[in-house]
Amino acid sequence: MWRSEVRAARRMRRRAAALGALLALALQAAPGVAGGAGALAYVTNQGSHDVSVVDIAQRRVVATVPVGRSPAGVAVAGDRVFITNPDSRELAVIEQGSARLLATRPAGEQPLGIAAAPDGRRVWVADWQGQRLLGFDTRTLERVADIALGRTPCGVAVSADGATAYVAERDDDVVAVVDLRAGRVAQRVAVGRHPYALLLDEPRARLLALNVQGDDMSVVDLRALREVQRVPLGRAPYGAALSADGARLYVTNQHEDTVSVLDAQTLTQLQRLEGFGSPEGVAVQGDDLLVVNWMDDDLSVLDAASGQLRARIPTGSNPRGFGAFVAAPP
Repeated sequence: MWRSEVRAARRMRRRAAALGALLALALQAAPGVAGGAGALAYVTNQGSHDVSVVDIAQRRVVATVPVGRSPAGVAVAGDRVFITNPDSRELAVIEQGSARLLATRPAGEQPLGIAAAPDGRRVWVADWQGQRLLGFDTRTLERVADIALGRTPCGVAVSADGATAYVAERDDDVVAVVDLRAGRVAQRVAVGRHPYALLLDEPRARLLALNVQGDDMSVVDLRALREVQRVPLGRAPYGAALSADGARLYVTNQHEDTVSVLDAQTLTQLQRLEGFGSPEGVAVQGDDLLVVNWMDDDLSVLDAASGQLRARIPTGSNPRGFGAFVAAPP
C-alpha cells in the first residue's frame, strides 16, 4: 500500500510538471499528426485500451487511437503500425499519416510479441496462449503462416534477410530459431530464466535475450547458435534498445525502476539511470532515449548520451510499448 501511494503522488507531480512543459510547447507547435517532419512514437496503453501517438520532437501526444483490449506489442511496417491486443485476441492496424485505425484481424488466442520483417512485407506475431507464430501480409492483412511453438512465446526478432525469426519461449527457458521459409522451428537455444524480450544485434552476430526472472541477459552467438555469456542486470529486465551509433545498450529494469546503460561491445555497465515508474518499452531516436513508464502513465525522454531527463510526456493508462514503437514519417 505504501509503495502504491508513493507512486501515485509521484505520478501526480510528474504529470503537473509535464503538463506545464506541454502547455509551453503547445504555444509554438501546430496541431496534427502530419504537421511535423519528426519521428512518432506509438505507445500501447494496456489500461486505457488505446495507443498514444507522440511527436518526439514536439514532446507531445498528437493523437490517441482506440484499438482492442489491453494493447501490448507494436511494430512498424512501411506506413502502417501493427498492434497486438492480447485480451481481444486480435491484431490492429493503424495508418501512420492519419493516425486512423484501418482494420483489426483475429490473431490466435492471445497475441503478444510482434516484429516486422525488414522489407515490410510481413509481420510476425507470437501467440502467448496458442503457442504459435503467426505471419500476416502487411498489405492484404491475410494470415499467411501458422507455425507451432513451445510454451508462452513472447518476444520476437526477425533477421535482416527475413528468413529467420527468433522467438522467446518464456516458460521453456529457450529461444526458438524459426525457419520462416520452411515454416518450422529449426533449433532451440537454452538461455536464462524466463526470457521475455529479444534484441537482434546482427553487426555483432548476436542475439540478446532478457531473462525476466533471472535478472540477467543471455548473449547468443548467431553463428554457433548457443549462449556464450550471461550478463547481470537489474530486477526484471523487460526491454532493450541500442543507441543510434550502436555503441550503447539500454535495458529497462521493471521491478527496480531503473535503466541499465551498458557498453554495447563489452556489455559492461556504464550507468544505472533512476527515476522511472516500472519502465517497460525503450527506444532510441536520434539523441533521445525514450522510456515507457507503466506505473507512471508517461513516456520519459532523456539525453541518450548523458542520461539527463529532457521531458516526461503523459500517455494513456498503463503504457507498455513492447517492441519497436518508433516510426519515421511515412
